[in-house]
Amino acid sequence: MPIVETTTWIDAPVEKVYSISKKNEDFPTFMKDVLSLTIVENEGSRVVSDWVAVVSAFGLKIRWRQEDVWNDVDHVCQFRMLSGDYDKLEGNWRFKVENGGCRFDSLVDYEYKVPGIGALVNKVVHGLVVKNLDDTLAAIKARAES
Repeated sequence: MPIVETTTWIDAPVEKVYSISKKNEDFPTFMKDVLSLTIVENEGSRVVSDWVAVVSAFGLKIRWRQEDVWNDVDHVCQFRMLSGDYDKLEGNWRFKVENGGCRFDSLVDYEYKVPGIGALVNKVVHGLVVKNLDDTLAAIKARAES
């Protein structure tokens, strides 16, 4: 299963970046590929939400239900898909103080099986996942630094 790791440094306090990231119901307002995000459960540190995103290159909508578990002390979010269009989607976000700002690390382990596709299509899907994660971190960075 492919694992994608991305990192960005944000010129803002960890608490601000973490707060923006934790309030994911706002993502559709500043992330072009997130069409909707609806919170369906919110109990303590556990949040379950329904996502609808678009793969712009193909105009393809992807839907999934995701569970996030937030650790406010360590500034970490563990997430996993409960159901949806991926075969597997899980990972974590980590927020750390670094150089007067915040280092935002994202790790995603995903699987997206399409029967009969070859290695070339798998590479295209992987490239789209990497671009999506880079865009997500860039959008949070822009919001935190504004």
